[in-house]
Amino acid sequence: MAQLTDYRGHIRNWKELCAELGVDNSLESTEREKQIIIKAYEKWGYDLADHLYGMFAFAIEDDNKTFCVRDHFGTKPFYYYVTDDNMLLYGTNISKIMSKNGFKKVLNDKMLQIYMTLTYVAGEDTFFKGVKKLMPGHYLVFENGKLELTRYWTPTFRPDNDKTLQQWADEIHETIKEVMPEVKTEDETAESFLSGGVDSSYVLAMSDAKRCDSCGYDDERFDESPLAAKTAELLGREFSRARITPEMYFDAVPYVMYNMEQPLGDASAIVFAIGCRETAKHTKLCYSGEGADEFFGGYNMYRNAERYGDNLKTFYVGNTNIMKEEEKKKLLKNYYDDYLPIDLVKYIYDETEGLDPLTKMSDVDIQIWLEGDIYLNVDKMSEAAGLEIRMPLTDRRVFDIASRLPSKYKVNEEQNKVAFRTAAAKVLPDEIAFRKKLGFVVPIRYWMADDNYNAPVKEMLSSDICEKFFNKEEVDSIWNEYIGGNSDLWRKIWTIYTFLVWYDEYFVKR
Repeated sequence: MAQLTDYRGHIRNWKELCAELGVDNSLESTEREKQIIIKAYEKWGYDLADHLYGMFAFAIEDDNKTFCVRDHFGTKPFYYYVTDDNMLLYGTNISKIMSKNGFKKVLNDKMLQIYMTLTYVAGEDTFFKGVKKLMPGHYLVFENGKLELTRYWTPTFRPDNDKTLQQWADEIHETIKEVMPEVKTEDETAESFLSGGVDSSYVLAMSDAKRCDSCGYDDERFDESPLAAKTAELLGREFSRARITPEMYFDAVPYVMYNMEQPLGDASAIVFAIGCRETAKHTKLCYSGEGADEFFGGYNMYRNAERYGDNLKTFYVGNTNIMKEEEKKKLLKNYYDDYLPIDLVKYIYDETEGLDPLTKMSDVDIQIWLEGDIYLNVDKMSEAAGLEIRMPLTDRRVFDIASRLPSKYKVNEEQNKVAFRTAAAKVLPDEIAFRKKLGFVVPIRYWMADDNYNAPVKEMLSSDICEKFFNKEEVDSIWNEYIGGNSDLWRKIWTIYTFLVWYDEYFVKR
């Protein structure tokens, strides 16, 4: 008899599935979703994910067979490991695998080479040797000692040039209206994260959240919270702001790296973690706006897509690329010539052959950046805080529109996310809907250069751990140039530092 042995997520179309599968829809949500998954497996077998909307990762034991699934976009993580005696260990957390008999904790130092370029762990490998990610849109079957991976879903783009901008905006808006009521049940109460940007503002405007949550700094150059407060006032919602100080920020780094389970050099992850902890003090459920930038052309770099042209496949590996191979050869004690970031995305360029450059860039970010950075951060930091985050804009129905939307309605010379912003303008004033993208900006480039706050960084950069992996004189050279005024080097320093803190948490302290 099939048994669900690991599950995390939220199934949005549960009402329809309960009716179709004969599941009692009055059950408590966790039990209801467990029954839906088992019944769906019994009815549709390995194709069950095609029938689910939402975010999910789970495993089913069926006699001598193990079946594991990760959702289409990878919003929930899932990992697996095959022991020396050919047993499968798996879980939605690496820590669960590490606690099992047969697991051997060994560093995969090759991953450092990827990390120093991308600032996150991309692709199926992890920093733990033998621990693999089940990639988005994949399922795994382990039977009679044999492991087989199948890709059940691939992002596919078929631009449709027959609609006007307004027609596309109407379709986006109507689809989000359809999705929003499914994101929570009637008896749940949710708040909503809010920045100064259009994505979170649109989600808030379309939701029933009575309260929204933001983060801010004393330095007004980086503080989006006044913009968020104005949006909240306009929409008639309560507003709360978590004030992030440099001391709070640096104190949280070990907590973040431990709970992330993999190092992450995204400086906004620390702020997000603090925001989750503060928000969890007054709610256990919150909306967030991830997905729209990658689906609808939200990043300013996308405006250079046509200029990059076919040359993209030689260098574009995703939203971040902070270090060239020659730099890493000097910096790293161990460098592997056959382990290059560009190799992680070659299959994506094969899949998008013949499509326009913007589509190629966004597909790389959908398949690599979202999974490795954005969704990992949202999942791990919310879980650590005891907060559940649901992302209405990350939905196959929303992506379906983006997959048909011509690039001219994503990015033009003046604006990004053109069609999406036009849709948002139906419920937001133009000053919010068409506000220039700021990004989730953190003052870390200045804080880390300040001797009042940077002692943890300096200590780690001069440690034996740093000496173990990096050529010290190269690290010192980058640090001295950064301290000397070249603030653009902050990402390189931060990426080195976060790896060292993560390594200390997992291989020194534990």
